[in-house]
Amino acid sequence: MIRRRRLRLASTLAVFAPLAWFGTPEAPAQPSSGARVVELRIADAVMPMMAEYVVGGIQHANRTGAALVLITMDTPGGLDSSMREIISHILDSKVPVTVYVSPSGARAASAGFFILLAADVAAMAPGTNTGASSPVPLTGQQVDELLRRKATNDAAAYMRSIAGQRGRNAQLAEQAVTEAKAFSADEALRGGLIDLIVPTVEELLAKLHGRSIKRFDGSVQTLALSNPVREALEMNRKQKILSYIARPDVLFILMLIGILGIYAEFSNPGLILPGVVGALSLILALVAIQVLPINVIGILLILLAVGLFIAEAKLTSYGLLGLAGAVAMVAGALMLIDSPITGMGVSLGTALGATIPFALLAIFLMTLILRSYRWKPAVGTEALIGQIGSVTTAIDGTGQVFVAGELWRAAAPQKIEAGRRVRVVRVEGLTVHVEPVEAPAESGRNT
Repeated sequence: MIRRRRLRLASTLAVFAPLAWFGTPEAPAQPSSGARVVELRIADAVMPMMAEYVVGGIQHANRTGAALVLITMDTPGGLDSSMREIISHILDSKVPVTVYVSPSGARAASAGFFILLAADVAAMAPGTNTGASSPVPLTGQQVDELLRRKATNDAAAYMRSIAGQRGRNAQLAEQAVTEAKAFSADEALRGGLIDLIVPTVEELLAKLHGRSIKRFDGSVQTLALSNPVREALEMNRKQKILSYIARPDVLFILMLIGILGIYAEFSNPGLILPGVVGALSLILALVAIQVLPINVIGILLILLAVGLFIAEAKLTSYGLLGLAGAVAMVAGALMLIDSPITGMGVSLGTALGATIPFALLAIFLMTLILRSYRWKPAVGTEALIGQIGSVTTAIDGTGQVFVAGELWRAAAPQKIEAGRRVRVVRVEGLTVHVEPVEAPAESGRNT
């Protein structure tokens, strides 16, 4: 009996042990000695998937009790919403966060400057730069002065609140917003914007060991980073794929391919390939729209542009409707992304480079479709409509006509004498309905 129970227990463990292994995520090995440092890297524009990756890394560090989060950064900027999401989690993190602009030649511009100053420790490598965080209109487009001032004041207030609470030079930091001022690593250190200039991560961690830092809530914490064990976290596959799709330029191009593909498929049913490509492009565009901060006005302008391109093919406007459509599409592209502080959106080069060929293709396809509707059938009884023939047997209700090289049974609402020329107006079965080409001569006229 005891032996059977032992066998049953062993069998149960053999069945459920693999399930437990698959169902429980593998926890990172905890070092027996040394402080664990979670390393993240921002090496591109600050977009939604980048924000998800950084936020997930910070949450992982808090959940597993890491000693420090180290974000190595080299970015030209990014979206306002993504920047704020990262900063919010940096400020709320129980684990201290260090942002390090590296390697030499890297930059932390625009949104990157905000993130740098929000960190518990801000560090830069020699030969790096930061700043230039003035709100700019998307790709240089002119905007109302009041709107520009509102965006600048909003960004300046946000910068002052972060820098002031971190004990940094809020006045100098504000100049990066109001005057678009940029700083080298040495200038940032002298101006009280950053804490350290170090060439390598190893030296940075060595200098941080035993350093007392003031947290965002005002508390003071001493960093214990003896024998640091570095845990580098990378983007997962989903984040890498979506980080490419969820870019303003890519979204705009996907939208145009999708519209053109669906348009071509509905215009020429049975082509299949344009419809498949268009549907896939629109699905990917919808995924990106769910991620990016979209301005509805931009979407409406793009749809208006498509309507104007179609109207250009149908109406004689001498190119005015097509030009208006191109202007509307470029404007819609530039307004597609809502990011007032950082000004990140569809680039002007992409907007122009995609709009012009799209406009030409859309007008060309619509012109072909309209022409096809005007073409008369070349075969079958429908080809007889409009043909001219002659009456061989007088038509009094019915008769016979010779048209298109054949004799046809003919019908007409009035009597038509033999020899008269007639035009076919419709065909019903094997009977053609005709009308006289010219009015009969007036009776009783003297010559």
